[in-house]
Amino acid sequence: MYTLDELKEIIALLEEHNLTTIKMSDKTNSVCIEKAPAVVQPVAPTVSAPAVQAPVIENTNASKPVVSTGKTIDSPMVGVFYAAPNPDSKPFVTVGQSVKKGDVVCIIEAMKIMNEITADESGTVTEVLVKNGDVVEYGQPMFKIG
Repeated sequence: MYTLDELKEIIALLEEHNLTTIKMSDKTNSVCIEKAPAVVQPVAPTVSAPAVQAPVIENTNASKPVVSTGKTIDSPMVGVFYAAPNPDSKPFVTVGQSVKKGDVVCIIEAMKIMNEITADESGTVTEVLVKNGDVVEYGQPMFKIG
C-alpha cells in the first residue's frame, strides 16, 4: 500500500506538471489518480500533435548562420527524463557530441521502470530540450540533432 506521503508526492506531480491522470502499479499495489477538469474542452489526440511541429532555431548571429534540420529525438512514452544513469554520472549525451543510431541518449522512468532511450538516427546533438528530472510527454522532442 502507498503511504500518505507517497500519495501526496504523486498528487504534487499531477498539479506541478498540469496532468489529468497518473497511473502507477507494482507487484502488489496499484493507484490511479485523476483530476477532474475545471472546464470540459475537446481534447485533440496527443499522438500526432508533437510530430507535426518541429522546433526552429532562429538565426540570431548574422556572421554564423544557424541551420535547423528539424531532426529531433522524441520521447516514446510519458515519464521522468534522466540525462544520466545515476546522479553521480555524467550525462549520456551533451551538446556537440556525435551519436549513432542505437546509442543510449537518456533514461525515461515510467511506472518505476527505467527505460533506456536510443537515438533513432545518427547525428550531432545540437540542443538538449529538457532538463534532468522533467516529466516528458509522448512525442515530446527531447534532443535536436544535426
